[in-house]
Amino acid sequence: MTEHTRLSLDEAWQLSVEVLEHHGFSNEHAAAIARSMVAAQRDECHSHGLYRLLDCVRTVRHGGVDPRAVPQVSDRAPGVVNVDAAGGCSLLAFETARQALVDKARSQGVAVLAINNAFHFSALWPEVESLAEQGLAALAMTPSHAYVAPASGHSPLLGTNPIAFAWPRPDGLPFVFDFATSAVARGEIELHRRAGKPLTEGWALDEVGQPTTDPTAALAGALLPFGGHKGTALSIMIELLAGPLIGDCLGHQTQPANANGDGKPQHGEFILALDPHAFLGADTEAHLQRAETLFSGVLDQGARLPSQRRHAARRRSLAEGITIPKALHDDLLRLLEGREN
Repeated sequence: MTEHTRLSLDEAWQLSVEVLEHHGFSNEHAAAIARSMVAAQRDECHSHGLYRLLDCVRTVRHGGVDPRAVPQVSDRAPGVVNVDAAGGCSLLAFETARQALVDKARSQGVAVLAINNAFHFSALWPEVESLAEQGLAALAMTPSHAYVAPASGHSPLLGTNPIAFAWPRPDGLPFVFDFATSAVARGEIELHRRAGKPLTEGWALDEVGQPTTDPTAALAGALLPFGGHKGTALSIMIELLAGPLIGDCLGHQTQPANANGDGKPQHGEFILALDPHAFLGADTEAHLQRAETLFSGVLDQGARLPSQRRHAARRRSLAEGITIPKALHDDLLRLLEGREN
């Protein structure tokens, strides 16, 4: 049975910031990264929680991210704002440009934030949720490195290519979903490998294109898209909108940072924000209440709304703190001490 370590949210925050700063991240980058990781861990999104600190440190050691980069925001059009992450983490770039996106969405009704040249490793839902908390509907997407074979294919070409959406609600937390267009996030494969657990059938192929439930073989091979050709089509859409449309790379044009120093992990992110008030004016509240009847209809059937599980986990974590595998906690402490994980 896996041993676990319990941490308060403050302890998780402090540990995250200390590990990141110890390995060269500026205070601004460390804080932005920690906000995302602790939020994911709080909501029991383990594959995007404190586990991701290992990848951040590995990437900076291999020269794949500038831990002190200063994002540069530019105004491209009345409804378009761009931020060049300058080879740094996407999270600080998003936080730096967020208010400009909000202001444009409120002015124009619809606005896009294009993030370029960014190291992206995090969940998208905290970003769209933060926009919904300001009364906007939001859609975000980003390609990843080529880890996924197209439906009926046999080798990696597409990224896991997540997409996230948030809708503001008059009372309570926003409606939010965030999922990879692969059958499962690559981070989940890593967690299975660390835990010595087999994968679910239909998640992955091995190096020669055969189905596998071995996480190590899957990491050497390819993930599969969810929903076959439908998942493949969505994944391609994300590649196009968050790649060529905003002047950035396709997933297969990037590579993870590596010990040789020749990895190219930076790519783009596309975020669309919509202001219901611009569409609806004085009728906004009435139509937001109409949306609530849809949510109620889902719940009345005994079904679960996306993000409902996360919100329950959030309440639990706020009261009790979080738990992470003891082995992960030990790895993080070793990073803090400067020893290899």
